Amino acid sequence: MSGKAMNEHVEGNTEILSHIRTAESVMLPIPRDTFEKLYLTPKMPIAGNLRRTFGNPTPISLMGFLVSATPNAMLHMGWRGAGGDGGAIFPAYIFFGGIVQIIGALGEWILGNTFSCAVFFTYGAFWLAEGASLMPFFEVGAKYSSTGNSFEGMKTAGYHATTGLYYVVLAVVTFIYLICSIRTNACLFLALLFLVAAYNLYAAVHFYIALGNEALAAKMEMAAGACNFILCIPIWYIFVAQMLESIDFPLVLPVGDLSELIQGRNRKAQKRTENDA
Repeated sequence: MSGKAMNEHVEGNTEILSHIRTAESVMLPIPRDTFEKLYLTPKMPIAGNLRRTFGNPTPISLMGFLVSATPNAMLHMGWRGAGGDGGAIFPAYIFFGGIVQIIGALGEWILGNTFSCAVFFTYGAFWLAEGASLMPFFEVGAKYSSTGNSFEGMKTAGYHATTGLYYVVLAVVTFIYLICSIRTNACLFLALLFLVAAYNLYAAVHFYIALGNEALAAKMEMAAGACNFILCIPIWYIFVAQMLESIDFPLVLPVGDLSELIQGRNRKAQKRTENDA
C-alpha cells in the first residue's frame, strides 16, 4: 500500500471512529427505544461498560413482581374461593415480591439506571412489608388492642385508618413514578396508572372498614383487585418482550416507545448544539 493510500485509509478509519464515538453510541450501541424497553428507564449518558459486562436485571424484578402481584389480585377478587389475605402465599410475597425485586434493584443501581432502581426498591420493600405485616411474629396490631392481642388490634378502626394512610402515601409515590414513566413506554405508563388507582382503592377499603361500612369496603376491595390484575397485564407483556429480546428471538414485541414524546433536557441541548454547528 502506498503512503498516500495508507494516509487516506487511516483518515477514513479516524472519521468512522469519530462518528461511532458519539454521545449516543458511547451510552450503549442499541437504539433508544430498545434500551428503554429493556431497562424501563430513559437512556442517559452513563460512564463505563457495565451494561456490556453484566446481564439485564430488569426481567428479574418484573418476574418477582408478577409472581406475587398476580395471585394477590386474584385473591382480592375472590377467584376460586381464594382469600385469607393471601396467607397461603406469604413466602411468595417476601421472597418473590420482596427479595427478588430488591436484588433486581441492586442490579439496576450498579448499572446506573436510577429510575428503575427506585421503582424496584419501592415495590420490593412494599412486598416485604406486606408479607411481614400479615405474619403473627410482627404483631402489627398489638398497639391497637388494650390487651395487646395483635389479631384483635387488626380489627380496630385505628388500625385500618392508619393502614389507609399508608396506601395513600404509596399512591402519591406511584403517581410521581407515573409522571416520570412518560419518558419510557406506554406499557409501563399504563401499569403505573392502574397501580395508582389500586392503591387509592386499597386505602378506601381500610377507611370504610374504619367507619364500619363493611359492605362498601368489600366492593372497593374487589375493584382494587381488578385494577391490580389489569396493571399486571402490561407488565406481563413487558416481561415477555424482554425475555424474547434476551435470546435475540425473531419476534419483536413493541411496548409503545414514549421517549420522543417528551424529549429530555440533555437531548434538547444536544439537538440545539447540532443545529448551531
